[in-house]
Amino acid sequence: MNRKIALITGGSRGLGRNMALHLAQRGMDLILTYHSRHDEAESIAAEVRALGAQVAVLQLDVGDSSRFAGFAAEVSTLLEREWQRPHFDALVNNAGTGLHAAFVDTTEAQFDELFRIHLKAPYFLTQALLPSLADGGRILNISSGLARFSLPGSSAYAVMKGGVEVLSRYLAKELGSRGIRVNTLAPGAIETDFSGGMVRDNPAINQMVAAQTALGRVGLPDDIGPVVASLLADDSGWITGQRIEASGGMFL
Repeated sequence: MNRKIALITGGSRGLGRNMALHLAQRGMDLILTYHSRHDEAESIAAEVRALGAQVAVLQLDVGDSSRFAGFAAEVSTLLEREWQRPHFDALVNNAGTGLHAAFVDTTEAQFDELFRIHLKAPYFLTQALLPSLADGGRILNISSGLARFSLPGSSAYAVMKGGVEVLSRYLAKELGSRGIRVNTLAPGAIETDFSGGMVRDNPAINQMVAAQTALGRVGLPDDIGPVVASLLADDSGWITGQRIEASGGMFL
């Protein structure tokens, strides 16, 4: 029986890296994209292979939509060459960058960059990859707790994630005839290098988040990877069009 294959954008570091490890542990093969750090991509690929999974790494700048058609063709060729099959089974739109800026200070250039990476990319990259996504497959779009609660300095980022959540519902409706399930996962504040490691490395922010979280601490990557693996599993096949927040009960 063929192992299932998941494609994770931004799979070389942070939450994407953790997702890759947990999916590999549960028997999935992987295609991981990275932006510029090939060494980080090869590092996680080695860890994945040590878990018995097959993995390939591909470079992709999700902020450059002109590359999406070529990338989709690259994925198709890769699937035939390495897996001898035409389809992969799950797409995780995870790649992203952060921005912390007050509304009055956010520039149009910053807004446009976030739009290209966080909203335009999930929309048009998913569109480009659809021919290679298996019927009965999964799409998981990564949002943020900031689309539900409001913290000053996150308006532009949160607007994009709100758009992602709407997109997920529409994709679930329009792709349901192919048996494709589409959901949104919204992590809360997690200790990674995201946004310059602000949550991980700033004690005041870390303590503030912990104080506003029902479980009394900031999230860790290992709090998110297992949720992704669960949502992509066959056991979650009746869940689609939903927003699942994994924040430890932040700002309840």
